[in-house]
Amino acid sequence: MTVTFPAALAGATTSAASLRQFLHGLPGVDEVGAAGRAASLGTRSVKAASKAWAIDLAIRMVDLTTLEGMDSPGKVRAMCAKALRPDPTDSSAPPVAAVCVYGDLVATARSVVGDSVHVAAVATAFPSGRASLAVKLLDTRDAVAAGADEIDMVIDRGAFLSGEYQRVFDEIVAVKEACGGAHLKVILETGELRTLDNVRRASWLAMLAGADFIKTSTGKVVPAATPPVTLVMLEAVRDFEAMTGRLIGVKAAGGIRTSKDAIKYLVIVNETVGDRWLTPDLFRFGASTLLNDLLQQRQRMQSGHYSGPDYVTID
Repeated sequence: MTVTFPAALAGATTSAASLRQFLHGLPGVDEVGAAGRAASLGTRSVKAASKAWAIDLAIRMVDLTTLEGMDSPGKVRAMCAKALRPDPTDSSAPPVAAVCVYGDLVATARSVVGDSVHVAAVATAFPSGRASLAVKLLDTRDAVAAGADEIDMVIDRGAFLSGEYQRVFDEIVAVKEACGGAHLKVILETGELRTLDNVRRASWLAMLAGADFIKTSTGKVVPAATPPVTLVMLEAVRDFEAMTGRLIGVKAAGGIRTSKDAIKYLVIVNETVGDRWLTPDLFRFGASTLLNDLLQQRQRMQSGHYSGPDYVTID
């Protein structure tokens, strides 16, 4: 697969040396400054009307996820029913953006949701990424053939941290080709990247290789999504769009459990990249428990009291 770049980036991927030079030529991240800005944005007050709008938007941005060894067709079918109608008592509650499952359960998910929500499959030896490229491509093609229209792949963090940027780049390009018409989300596993400079480099590397989304983490490594990491990734997609005109999505996954957390992330999105990214097409939450809290907060705002968790969860 040939990747075509605009003039501003034409030389960045012509060789392993040029790719390294470009990535290490990116401006360094002030870690203290990034943490401070993310924290300050998280203290913004949100009025009740805006909060209600934000909760519904957050629901529409959820990738409702189950990625456990004990997953079964029955569990996936129940989750998909919840994805389509999160609150059985209130038809005005919007559906989620997508369901995210292992590749062997894609067909089960698709049989329930039809075309109403996206079906995402984790692939490329999720969550470790430790497999041959041939196996990763087969994993990807199998999920797409089963009905996945989004693929969440993991990068080889060992290769990245060893400075083998070209290897990581080539792998993403190959997986993107195997996706066909499916969108590709590239998981950086930021908790293993050690520094925000590496998060910025990995973000640019993924975008240069053709990612449609860049995603913080698998949810299997701590820390997962954090406000400073998400801020740096949003700055990367903002700068990439300024140079190329191409809009790349961001998915914050892992550790986001409450409506308060979700709204903080939406504020960071709005203040960093603007309201164009306030859509499920460009920002997602990867979550298994966040939806329950969003629904409880939504019910409280409508009725004035909290319902019990049994009213919003089938877990």
